[in-house]
Amino acid sequence: MTLLDLLPSMHSAMSARLDHAFWPSETHYDSSGRITVGRVALQDIADQFGTPTHVIDEDDVRHRCRAYRKIFPEADIAYAAAALPIRAVVRWVTEEGLSIGIGSTSELAIALSAGVDPKRIILHCNAMTAEEAQSAAAIGAGRTVVDSLACIAHVSAATRNSQNVLIQVQPDARHCNESDDAIRAAVRQSNLNLVGLHCHLGSHSSDTDRIASTIHELVTQLDLVRREHGTVLTELVLGGDRSVSPTPNGTSVHLPGLAATIDDALDSACATYRFPRPRITLEPGRAIVASAGVILHRVVSVVGVGDGRTVVAVEGGRNADPSSPVATVALANRHPTGPVMTATLVGSRDEPQQGVVVTLPADVHPGEVLAVAGAGDLRNGFATTTSVGRPPIVAVQHGRTTQLVRRETIADLMARDAD
Repeated sequence: MTLLDLLPSMHSAMSARLDHAFWPSETHYDSSGRITVGRVALQDIADQFGTPTHVIDEDDVRHRCRAYRKIFPEADIAYAAAALPIRAVVRWVTEEGLSIGIGSTSELAIALSAGVDPKRIILHCNAMTAEEAQSAAAIGAGRTVVDSLACIAHVSAATRNSQNVLIQVQPDARHCNESDDAIRAAVRQSNLNLVGLHCHLGSHSSDTDRIASTIHELVTQLDLVRREHGTVLTELVLGGDRSVSPTPNGTSVHLPGLAATIDDALDSACATYRFPRPRITLEPGRAIVASAGVILHRVVSVVGVGDGRTVVAVEGGRNADPSSPVATVALANRHPTGPVMTATLVGSRDEPQQGVVVTLPADVHPGEVLAVAGAGDLRNGFATTTSVGRPPIVAVQHGRTTQLVRRETIADLMARDAD
């Protein structure tokens, strides 16, 4: 019998402690005190698929796509596939009406295998070789982003008929000579149709004044192109993530606030230059998948070290920027009711100084399952490797699990060894 059996009224109070700013929206405690996502107990997933394992809530991903489309009804929303470049997620977001932002040939192959209409692809050709540009041009992407004279030359040489392109500019676009040179070069290419500008606003910025200033600079650049080249550019693609929910440090701009900031800045800048309002495309990645994902780890050891700290080691190795924050860590297999401690969480091959400081139950012990929230973006989070290679990715929805990516094996690694 569990504590929840003795005190069933505690169930709703416990569920509220799982802050959906960090956890998937369908994260709760079950009657046994275990954390569930999409009505599946995370401990059951760890037992079935092993650890570490990435868990992604399909409904949560779809909910965030719908939130973007609702709050920006007149904008195009393009999922930045680099955040979680797997076929199932690409299929989910396109089914929800999003376009796809592609930054590599592997992401392009995944999108095409998922059945994405090439016209809904924004292809970033930054640092692509001539051979890669030629392969990419063959698909007929809806828009291609270029950032340099070399990139423009590659795309132009690879394009047989006509290709819509956007110039990648920096936030201080008005003062960027490289952007000016790229614009002039694109205008001169008869097979390139310059339609707009692409600018990365930055991730999780709370500086609305900076966002407004950047948009004003972009419209200034649009007006400059009109005056110097007689070309009216009709599109602005704004990269960078804005969370539907707050980020761990509380600094993200909520989507309604971002929408108001963009609208007001566009209205003001376009009125100043008497410029027709351009169509806006937003390109979120992390904001779509990060809080929809959880990583499961099984505790390997709990050790007190000489300076009074407790080091908790889990299966898997840290494969992220050491400065990447861990949003929330919770015990997945039971609801703790006793005291907590501050511990250093490390991968099984890490040194203590490589760990991150988290709060855990004081009685945590080997064999238990920890869940790290906010881990849907594979570029961040606590750990994304196993002792062999990459862990599996499992989707949950309506009480069901679906393995999207299987665990990498020794055989996979040996098959790539050419010697």
